[in-house]
Amino acid sequence: MEKFMIKSIHTAFKEIKYFCPDDWDGDYKEESRKVIKRILEERMISYRDEYLDELISRDIEDRRNGYFKRHLLTEVGDIEVLVPRTQTFSAAGIIKRFARRVVEINRLILLCFVLGLSTRKVGEALLPIPGEKVSAQAVSRIARQLDEVVEAYHRRHLSDRYIALILDGIVIKRRSGAGVLRRVVLVAMGIREDGKKEVIDFKQVQGESQSAWEGFLSDLYRRGLKGENLKIIIIDGGKGLISALPFVYGNVGVQCCWSHKTRNVLNYVKSSLHKISHAKGLVEAQRYAKEFMRMWQDRYPKAVRCLVKDLPELLTFLEIKLGLRASELRTTNAIERRFVEVRRRIRPMGTFSNRTSVERIMFAVFSYENRKEGVATLFPL
Repeated sequence: MEKFMIKSIHTAFKEIKYFCPDDWDGDYKEESRKVIKRILEERMISYRDEYLDELISRDIEDRRNGYFKRHLLTEVGDIEVLVPRTQTFSAAGIIKRFARRVVEINRLILLCFVLGLSTRKVGEALLPIPGEKVSAQAVSRIARQLDEVVEAYHRRHLSDRYIALILDGIVIKRRSGAGVLRRVVLVAMGIREDGKKEVIDFKQVQGESQSAWEGFLSDLYRRGLKGENLKIIIIDGGKGLISALPFVYGNVGVQCCWSHKTRNVLNYVKSSLHKISHAKGLVEAQRYAKEFMRMWQDRYPKAVRCLVKDLPELLTFLEIKLGLRASELRTTNAIERRFVEVRRRIRPMGTFSNRTSVERIMFAVFSYENRKEGVATLFPL
């Protein structure tokens, strides 16, 4: 009789289904999990023993060093396997070789995570696939696979092909033992010659200080973004960023965002109008109205100075000819739209429980947005 070797979980499923009649009233999934667990563990033990035999033949010392647990989410549910190891080697590679289907389920969980589902809702959404509810712990365990990818993303070499750079920060709330903490995430977006926009990188910091921005920009420079092709850097007008730019990209023209400046200028007028509309009575309202009219001379100059002091940086986009629309260069709206998407995705999740979870969702959302833009992402989900 010819010996039959099961080489994949897909093949194992087919064989189990073949040997189980339609009227079998046993626990199909439980028995399937036992078979898959036995196949994997026996193969890993064999793999470990073959490895040790090879070392003995080469007169190299090593020895068995127990087991560690790994979880696999398959079509028949979550399977816990014991992975044998030596002092220098583990047989975990066998799991990847066998568990073809696991990769697809893991990918689907990550995509659900990116789309803004909570860990509990992901388990419910995937119910039809493994045939049983995926626990929040299993989803969290798989989501943690992003950690190494995110670290590699932050370390990768950067291209210096961008002709424009947009810099801005977003505030994210995070739970801690002391309550809800506000974390600032600095973000850099590049515009290429073809007009496509790519979120290049991001960094969590305490605030938008000069030192925080200088550290972030210096890291971009060190990794390859020298700015040799940069013609313009678009910013929101924050003092910390303005102070940091000369130390890293001092030779590149700076464009202040017109949207931010417009709001800042109007704020001077709006506060005075607010006094009139919120007066306690007619006499008081009339008095505030007279004050407002006088403010064209006494207080409106503040709004004028707010505009004039940054006027050169507000008009930089008119001096740069890049073949891009003026609307793409005079504001930070492109990166602000990504922030809107970030907030939309994280709203169902509430606040983040730790720094790592912030990194995961920011990376996932920005990668997804880059893919929509048609920019090749180095670490696609």
